Amino acid sequence: MDPVKTPHRHARPRGLGLLLGAALDRVVPDPPRGHPVALFGIAAARLEQCVYRPSRARGAAFTALAVAPVAALGVLGERAPRPALRAALTAAATWAVVGGDMLGREAERIADALEAGDIDEARRRLPHLCGRDPHALDEKGIARATVESVAENTSDAVVAPLLWGGLLGLPGLLGYRAVNTLDAMIGHRSARYERFGWASARLDDVANWAPARLTALLATAAAPLVSGDPRRAARIRARYGHRHPSPNAGHCEAAFAGALDLRLGGANSYAGRVEHRPELGEGRRPEVSDIRRAVRLARAVNTAAAATAALLAELPTSRRPAPRRRPRRAHQRKA
Repeated sequence: MDPVKTPHRHARPRGLGLLLGAALDRVVPDPPRGHPVALFGIAAARLEQCVYRPSRARGAAFTALAVAPVAALGVLGERAPRPALRAALTAAATWAVVGGDMLGREAERIADALEAGDIDEARRRLPHLCGRDPHALDEKGIARATVESVAENTSDAVVAPLLWGGLLGLPGLLGYRAVNTLDAMIGHRSARYERFGWASARLDDVANWAPARLTALLATAAAPLVSGDPRRAARIRARYGHRHPSPNAGHCEAAFAGALDLRLGGANSYAGRVEHRPELGEGRRPEVSDIRRAVRLARAVNTAAAATAALLAELPTSRRPAPRRRPRRAHQRKA
């Protein structure tokens, strides 16, 4: 009797697609126009104009209306009839929502400018990474902002979409990126978005809780690649990770600080508003050379996150019990 094959409709195309998409992120640059995430942002901005009111209820409705169609599109993709097509759709979606290579390139361009003594160019490029006011920052201030942005955005831009993709496939990939984009658009504290953006900000916190802690774990394990000590990184993360005002960012920044033996945190200026962040770590303040070390660490985390997501995608197949064979009837048995 031929062995009965166990079906695996989603798992292996999903894992393969995640790995291919992560590889594409390293070699295929984002288009200057028409990027899917940018198009979603344009559509969300138009929807905001239609439903905006300074209330949490309106903000929650806006978040649901913006995210639900994107997640539904992912569900349709998961139902594609051919495994090769599902793998291709997953790879394309992963490339679209993962931003690890862009994050590394932007940080390296800031390092290039600072190493060349062109602080004005470094200030011009810093807003591509974070929302801080760059005009009052000196060389070390820009270096600190860049390292902190690399640490935090490694979770938001890479680990989180890969993790949700490994767990939920296309709906996880697309749904997470929609949630994170809305948080970037309306999740900050301002007169306009204090109430309207509350739901998007809280949903983003929930979506990033596990990815931030996975980022910290992977950064701790990868510390030797940047001449760091995993034990120190784990200790710094445990001691300082919860001190950040964000429930997630502090774990990533503290783990990077420990792995790189740096001290992050301090006063940050956002459009004239100054926030005093607690210090994370016990090392020296970041210098220009630490930007490239942070990028190397982030790329190691990115690679490990892609492998982890692919393994998670295989779990449904490995956990599915083997089918039971039917017993032969008496007249079917051989003499």
